[in-house]
Amino acid sequence: MKILVINAGSSSMKFTLFSMSREQVLAKGLFERLGSDAPNMIYKRFDGFKFEGVIPVANQVEALNEICRKLVDPEVGVIRDLSEIKAVGHRVLHGGEQITAPVLVDATVKGIIRDCFPLGPLHNPANLAGIEACEAAMPGVPNVAVFDTQFHQTMPPEAYLYAIPYEYYERYAIRKYGFHGTSHHYVTQATAKFLGRELAETNIITCHLGNGCSMAAIKGGKVIDTTMGLTPLEGLMMGTRSGDMDPAAVLRLVDLGNSAAEVDTILNKKSGLFGVGGIGTGDMRDMLAAAESGNERAALAVRMFVHRIVKYIGAYYCLIGNCEAIAFTGGIGEYSRPIRRMVVERLGALGVRLDAERNEDCFGKAGLISTDDSTLKALVMPTDEELMIARNTLKLVTR
Repeated sequence: MKILVINAGSSSMKFTLFSMSREQVLAKGLFERLGSDAPNMIYKRFDGFKFEGVIPVANQVEALNEICRKLVDPEVGVIRDLSEIKAVGHRVLHGGEQITAPVLVDATVKGIIRDCFPLGPLHNPANLAGIEACEAAMPGVPNVAVFDTQFHQTMPPEAYLYAIPYEYYERYAIRKYGFHGTSHHYVTQATAKFLGRELAETNIITCHLGNGCSMAAIKGGKVIDTTMGLTPLEGLMMGTRSGDMDPAAVLRLVDLGNSAAEVDTILNKKSGLFGVGGIGTGDMRDMLAAAESGNERAALAVRMFVHRIVKYIGAYYCLIGNCEAIAFTGGIGEYSRPIRRMVVERLGALGVRLDAERNEDCFGKAGLISTDDSTLKALVMPTDEELMIARNTLKLVTR
């Protein structure tokens, strides 16, 4: 069965076409800078063929139509007809408390996604636009929504509730939901296999570190706590997001003359590595290079980033009680040897020691980076959110 996976953002649309008999990627790519004067398309085929160029599309519907044309193109495509696509899996940010598992999209599901626009104002509208684009381009083909929040639904109330008047949870569902769930789910399963453990025996800390960063405490293969909250703003310091801060600091930003919308922009788009480092980017590669060349603010930003990861690892280690491993994933987790080194070297009290040679060798591939005598393992485990969405989609449409 062939399954198309779509991840529609506010200005982008990523796609991957799988042949699920062998979980093979037939083609993948993305549209970026949607809404600009020069939308760029990248299309990669399984045999190495690549197309990249500006294609004038105005919105998600036009982008999807162009993707479909590429997939069936007699010269560069990988299928003869769109009828070969038997289902489409969609990454959706937020389903609130109403949706806690992958679901076939219908009018009710679309209504819930729409109701969650205030909780995911950048992502949910784009996710819904991607679904509706697929409905228009491939009538009758099942669409499956896989939510970022669903893997975290096993958190107990003491982990997901905020210490505010309980009525705000009862009336408005204000609570921690957690995100990057598809990535944490995939990495949990892959790490269990790597360690030779049954999922129900897997006790690990997963660290998804990229432009967006989150961690999860996994006990018995299930999430018992995670760093992101009502929105993806809570928790770790990120590329442009602040992460944890005193709520009174938010009120102070308002008192200084910023509107609620302006504060939202400050915390989500102008903070984190970008805001502290002061080098015009929140990219960790640039931040490390600037720090290495003597930029004190860049070095401070890196130290703050590491500090918060170490703090959460210590807390989650205690919550889990018998934690066996720390798994690094995401763009920084998989590829930034310096960040992994700085984190692991501060975890000696937990029984883990870095193997410098292994850490250097692990660049975008799975492997241990701790010494053999470490009682707590540290490892790299590349994520594959698209494959996880495809697996969930296949399971739902074939049961």
